Order: sequence, then C-alpha cells, then structure tokens
Amino acid sequence: MPSTFFGLNTAYTGLLANNAALNTTSNNIANVQTPGYSRQHVVQEAANALRVFQTYGCAGAGVETLAIERIRDDFYDQKYWDNNTKTGEYEIKAYYMKQVETYFEDNGVDSGFKTIFDDFMLEAMQELLKDPSSDSAKAQFVGKADALAEYFNSLGGNMEALQKDINAELKLKTDEINSLASEIATLNKQINVIELSGSKANELRDKRTLLLDELSKIVDIECIETPIYDANQPDRETGANRFLIRLAGGQVLVDTAEYTGLYCKARELYEKVHQTDIDGLYEVYWDNGEKLNLYNPLLGGELYALVQLRDGNNNENFQGTITAVGTTEDGSQDTVTVSVENVYLKDLNKSNLSDQGGIINLGNHLYYYDSWEYNRAEDGSVTYTFTLSDAEKNGGKRVNEDRIYKEATIGKDIAYQGIPYYMNQMNEWVRTFSQKFNDIITSGVDTAGDAGNMLFVGDKTTDNDQYDFPAENRFDLGGAVTVTSEDDSYYQLTAMNFNVFTPIYNNASLLATKYSVSDGVEQVDLLKDLSNLATDKEAMTFRGSSCNEFLQCVLSDIALNANRANTFETNYTDIGKMIDNQRISISGVDEDEEAVNLVKYQNGYNLSSKMIQTLTEVYDRLILETGV
Repeated sequence: MPSTFFGLNTAYTGLLANNAALNTTSNNIANVQTPGYSRQHVVQEAANALRVFQTYGCAGAGVETLAIERIRDDFYDQKYWDNNTKTGEYEIKAYYMKQVETYFEDNGVDSGFKTIFDDFMLEAMQELLKDPSSDSAKAQFVGKADALAEYFNSLGGNMEALQKDINAELKLKTDEINSLASEIATLNKQINVIELSGSKANELRDKRTLLLDELSKIVDIECIETPIYDANQPDRETGANRFLIRLAGGQVLVDTAEYTGLYCKARELYEKVHQTDIDGLYEVYWDNGEKLNLYNPLLGGELYALVQLRDGNNNENFQGTITAVGTTEDGSQDTVTVSVENVYLKDLNKSNLSDQGGIINLGNHLYYYDSWEYNRAEDGSVTYTFTLSDAEKNGGKRVNEDRIYKEATIGKDIAYQGIPYYMNQMNEWVRTFSQKFNDIITSGVDTAGDAGNMLFVGDKTTDNDQYDFPAENRFDLGGAVTVTSEDDSYYQLTAMNFNVFTPIYNNASLLATKYSVSDGVEQVDLLKDLSNLATDKEAMTFRGSSCNEFLQCVLSDIALNANRANTFETNYTDIGKMIDNQRISISGVDEDEEAVNLVKYQNGYNLSSKMIQTLTEVYDRLILETGV
C-alpha cells in the first residue's frame, strides 16, 4: 500500500520538473541572440509506477527529470562544415585574384602593358621612322623601351610581393589551426569531466561547435564522436566520449584531450621549385616531423587555396623519363639524364626550372640536385642532365641503374594558375620578344657604321654587369644545342631583371637603325621590321597571338579564374546561409515558441503547486480533524 503522503510526493516531482523547464526556458530566452547557442530542453519521463496490491494494480509515482540537453542535429553541422570549407577556399581565391587582376589591368588611365607597349612600338617608333638619324628620336625610343622594361620589373615585383603575402598568410592559417585545435582539446577534456558525473555540458559543446565552424573554413575536417565504455563492464557507457578531428583525408588533428600541432619550415635556397619563387616558401610539418601534404585536394579550405595561389603552375611542372645515370668526371656526384616530351620543357623560353638547385623525385626517391644541362638533338628530342648534390647532402644515397625508365619529377603538377604561372607567362614573353627584337637590331648598323647592339638584356644579380646572350647558347634557332643552368642564355632573362642595354641607354646614338652602311638616311627597312614585330604573327607569336596581344592572353586567364572564384564564392556562401538556416530552425531559439513554453510550464508549475495545496488541506483534515 502506498504511503499516506504518496500523492504529495507525486505532486512535488511535477513541481520540480516544471521548475526545471521554466529555468531552461529562461536560459533559452536569455540566449536568443547568442551566436552558436543551441536551444535546450528538459528530458522527462514518467517515474516507475508502484505496486499497491489493489485491484487497479499500480499507481503512478510522478515524473523524473533526467537531463537538460541541447537540441542539435550533427548531420547539418557536418553539411555546414563541408560547405564552409569550399566557401573559405573560394573567398581566398577571389580576394587574391582581384589583386592579380588589378596589377595587370590597363584601363587607359593607369600605365599598363598596352599603353606602354603602344607608346614604345607605335608612337616612339613612328617618330623614329620619320627621322632615323635624329638623336632625340632615338633617345625617346630608348626611353620608351626602358619604360617597357620597368613595367615588367614592377609587375614582377608586385607578383613576388603577392607570393610573399600569400606565404605569410599560410603560416598565419597554420598557427590558427594550432590555436583552434588546442582550444578544442581543452574543451573536450572539460566536457568529459562534466559528463562523467551524468550532466550534459551543453554550453561547452556549443562553444566547441563554434570553434569547429572556424576550423572548417581553414581546412576540411571530419569529426567523429564515440562513447567510451567501462573496461570492466563492456556494455556500460561511462558518460565520457572520444572526440576525433581528422583532416586531409584522415590525418588526426585532435584526439579527445590531445592534439598534434603543425609548424612551418622555410625552404632552403637549394630547395626551390620554380625559378621565380621567392626565398623561404614554407612547408608544413606535423609535430612528429611528418610532412603535411599541402597539395592534397582533400586538404580544402583557405589553406589549400593559399597553396594553389602560391605554387599553382597550370600542371606545368617538370616531368620526364630517366634514360641514363652516371657520375661527374671526378666521380664525386651522380648525374641523371631525363628525356622530356612536354612542349613547355622542350622550349627553354617557357621554362621555370630553378637555377639554384632543388629537389628531384627519381622513381619515388627524393634527391637534391645542384645544376642541370639542357640538351637538344638535331632531331628535336630534348633531355635534361641533372647533377645531383654530393652523397652527404643526399643522406648517403647514390643513384643506381635501377632508376632507369622510371619517372622523374620536380615539384607538383598543380592545375591552378597561381603566381608561378603568371610569372612564367611574363618570362616567356620577355624572352621571346627580346630574342626577336635583338636579332633584328643586331643585324644592322648604327649611325657610325658600327655593328648594332642588343637593346634588351638582363641584369645580373651578383654585380652591375648584364647578360650578353652569346649565339652558342641560343636554344631557339633549331639544331643541336647544349645549355646549362649557369650559362649566359636567354633562360637567365626574367621579368624581374629585364632591362635596356646600358651603353645604349647612356648613348642612344648607338641604336642601330639600318641594315647596311650603304643605306641612305631614308632607308628604314630595319625599323619597319621592328615595327612589324608587334603585329606580325610570323615574326613573333605568343600563345598563338601576336606580340602586342600579350595582355589579352594573360588577362583572359586572370578574368576566368577571378570570375570562377567570385561565382563559386557567391554560390557556396548562399548554400552556407541555407544550411545555417536549417541548423537554426532546429537548434536556434524561437521567441514565439519559448513564449508558448513559458505559459505552458508556468501553468504546469501552478497546477503542481495547487495540487500540493489541495493535498495539504486533505492531510490537515485527515490528521487534525479525524483523530487518526
């Protein structure tokens, strides 16, 4: 038989349950504008009924308040994180491609390529054609040539500075990953401490989700939470959970209260990939020394976008087949000969291979190399011979004949058109234009009858001298030729060191204006050939276009990438808002709904209080007035 005060206890459980529900509603209303807050609700169930050994069997014992839990759907969280990764990637690309677009832009107001090139090849050339013997016309022409060289120097400097900024931001994002991972690991520990006692750490879980939102924008993440079972009772959950964060296709960043940090290490000078790369580009490593594969498409997010922008080469990395191995004359260093088939490797004007040494992958074995040699046979086939660094630098590894017929690569073939690609486009144009221009002008004579000098050359970095590009190192004239990475060839000419030949800059009268000494003053065949160079595709071609269409070719690439980035950024941002709205519809606080709950739980509390009041009167009558 139940206690005389059984009904009072039943009403008391209702009072507690409704009081907990009111407090939870109050908390929800207070956090209606709190970012990341998940609506909470009280989990209740009917208490176990008591057997009363009467004809009706059992009597209800009230309600039990089990927990206060947050309302959250992990499915929408993961969807949001996946989309957030894409949003972060294209936001970064859109931001930096806008800068690239600005650098190359020629709107007729700012001095861009078309303006400067037209001033040089049209206006200054026309003045020179009017009076080829005029020193002032020659000086104006040389001045415009210097302006063209300065334009490429400035543009190359801007692109180098942009690569430096991207590289610095990559380090900042790596540090941010570490900071977020550390905070999440700390929260995991706090959550487990609380939930081991049977409570729910709702606010801490919300805080962790906010951090995961931030992390998912930087890099693609996968979160796995599994309950921890009692080792002595395998079927009993302890209340604690193991929380894993994986990135880049499975690498563990956070494991409950522990995390594996990342750090950046700058490449050495002898580890450069591209000729135009700035010094000190970062590689990212785990704390255990393992290298993070920055080129893994699964990496995603802002980090992957930065890598693509910094290192993107439009799939034009060095790749070929090993055909022979050997040693240097003194036997101290190994050599490897690699046959290539790609057009951009057969033409050194298109080459962006490092001239300071680097790392070459020979059949999945990495080696340092010091220099290379370009060899083109009479039949047009091309090989590169790499001189590997000494055995000590290569960790004692030597190259054996078992490497023959295996693949050799340098760098990664990154499909995106990043800074190295645009730098290489500039280099190719500068080299090709300088070769064609110099060939014409050196075939003539100046006013004094002396042989013509080159107008466009490259400045050496080691001294105040300039490259003179001897004929034996020309790789654009056909036939067999051998050129090394250290030779004075047009390969050494880049947008950064592009310049006017100093003697002509100082004395414009040295500029050749006619083919022969016997030509009269009015003979302008040489100048006309130079003028035709701008528009005649047979005289010079760049990507199937004429010389003066350089900007259109490059801007088409930039515009395509910028438009693609802007379009995808907008699309993924809109999708993100839609998914977030779905999340909020489930976990967000609805003011109207909470107002209804407030009235509902208030009525429940009042009724439980009324029940206790009624039972109190019953007990008063029973005890005080019946004499029981």
